[in-house]
Amino acid sequence: MDQAGNPPEFYAAGWHDRKNKIPANPKSLFKIASVSKLYTAVAVAKLAYDGRITLDKTLADYFPELVGRIENADKITVRMMVQHRSGIPNYTDTKNYWVHPKQSDKERLDLVLDLPAKFKPNMDYEYSNTNYLLLSKLIEKVTGESKFQYIKKVILDPLNLKKTYGSIQDVNLSDVMSGYYVGYENDLKTDDNGVMLATAEDLGKFVRALNDGSVFKDKKEQEIYTSIYKYEHTGLIPGYQTIAEYHKDIDAVVIQFTNTVDFEGYNWNLSEIMYSRIVKIIRNKK
Repeated sequence: MDQAGNPPEFYAAGWHDRKNKIPANPKSLFKIASVSKLYTAVAVAKLAYDGRITLDKTLADYFPELVGRIENADKITVRMMVQHRSGIPNYTDTKNYWVHPKQSDKERLDLVLDLPAKFKPNMDYEYSNTNYLLLSKLIEKVTGESKFQYIKKVILDPLNLKKTYGSIQDVNLSDVMSGYYVGYENDLKTDDNGVMLATAEDLGKFVRALNDGSVFKDKKEQEIYTSIYKYEHTGLIPGYQTIAEYHKDIDAVVIQFTNTVDFEGYNWNLSEIMYSRIVKIIRNKK
């Protein structure tokens, strides 16, 4: 918890490593799953501000090779992809995806090429990780560097965030909190899901900077971001759940990491109940 005027506070319970009986450590690195999308959306806003991309240009404009492979590529704009209004199928929804997750973006994208659109562009909303895979490819095409290198240069370094990483390949595994799935004994932390990792403290600082505007160059850049995406996020992959939100009434960022999940929704519902209680405690304390 990062509340204005106070040093960050941390609480941990359970296991960092269940097998070796290592207690949970609030300073551990955690796979933040879809919370990574906040960083990608900020990167897109910055590139749009700099005139390096145009939000209303289409997928076909930037990736002509995808015409005929992704339905409506000539009508799907960058803005629609950021906002999950493209209709592009979600690769993680393909049959048995999490049984054998793909190890590269090419393999992930191949899962949805030539599939029919879920809906016509901008006519509906459906969350799709494929949107952000394509946005990552766009960032890399425009900048000539990896998405994470760009994020580090324009977001992490200016905010002095040194405990945020682009991949499980970039960290010492002993620093990563183990992840567990109910009914499955193996530790899931070594799985390379292609997601970012961060400590709760680093993520909290980023979410605060996002909400107070200090991650942006000026009001115009912030207005571009506001027009395309949100200011909080959740994340869920096998072994890891994240809730990252800023609460204006108490001027506090509350980050919750949970490292035991199921896909029936019980653990997620429990996490949401605990999160709301934590926020209520902070409100009462204030």
